[in-house]
Amino acid sequence: MSAGSEQNRRIRNALIGILTIATFIGCGLAANAQERDSFIDYDGFLGVSEEVAAYRQQHLVPLIEFNEMKAEPGTIILDSRSAEAFAMGHIEGAINVNFSDFTEEKLAAAIPSKDTRILIYCNNNFEDDVAPVMLKSAPLALNVPTFINLYGYGYKNVFELKGMHSLEDPEIHWVSDLQAP
Repeated sequence: MSAGSEQNRRIRNALIGILTIATFIGCGLAANAQERDSFIDYDGFLGVSEEVAAYRQQHLVPLIEFNEMKAEPGTIILDSRSAEAFAMGHIEGAINVNFSDFTEEKLAAAIPSKDTRILIYCNNNFEDDVAPVMLKSAPLALNVPTFINLYGYGYKNVFELKGMHSLEDPEIHWVSDLQAP
């Protein structure tokens, strides 16, 4: 075998080795990508949403009932708006867990028992349309994904404030964490 043929064979074998390694790496990356994609389950979200639809309708409560429920021991009022909006104003006694921070761990830290009664509200419960409760597009109101997510995480004792109210209504019990200048 000539020196040129031997060199070509070595180059060919090296290329085959490199391609083999690249193939294994590519397969591993593809498998990892598939694993990562499995953490995004749109069909699963739609399934939970469909499951919760009728349940949620039975858990919409008018303001009078909302206030009666919040006065009972062990009830939590959850505000899932941003920390900034929460500091600007919220229903008295509410706790804040930003919706984008919902994880099993963070919810468990704020709401240790999945049997706890949870009351929720959002911007679209207020007709004032002023900061910190600027109205959102109705189909995108924060109550809906908050309710779905709480239910999906196993919190089934969730009730949502029904209707629109004024921040000026004394029955809302609106407070702010910000100090007036």
